[in-house]
Amino acid sequence: RGGRGEGAAGSTNLTTFIVAAQLHHKLVNMKAAIIFACLLAVAFARPDVSIVRQDADVQPEGFNFDVETSDGTQHASSGVLQNVGSDHEAIAIKGSYSWVDEKTGEKFTVTYVADENGFQPQGAHLPVAPEA
Repeated sequence: RGGRGEGAAGSTNLTTFIVAAQLHHKLVNMKAAIIFACLLAVAFARPDVSIVRQDADVQPEGFNFDVETSDGTQHASSGVLQNVGSDHEAIAIKGSYSWVDEKTGEKFTVTYVADENGFQPQGAHLPVAPEA
């Protein structure tokens, strides 16, 4: 009873499914290629940034570091070794870094301390936790 017709319909459904799966696979690959190409274009569109100033002084008891790049980014930090010779020997670092927003021209600065209490950043643009 219509065995042949049902087989043909089943074959058509299977063929349609396979074609749809192959098309979906090609579209996913194409989307991935387009996204990759866009990211590559953005990466190469940015102007090269060069270091315009760099100073570093590293000693056994601490360090000073200062760098500035051609896009206005700056980073300065100094660290001092604390509790020398004890089980709690650690380095305490104070510093700041800043950058200029490319779109608005606004300069952002973060000052920080990193010591036994962790990384403690401060900046006018950073959210502040409510007082307890």
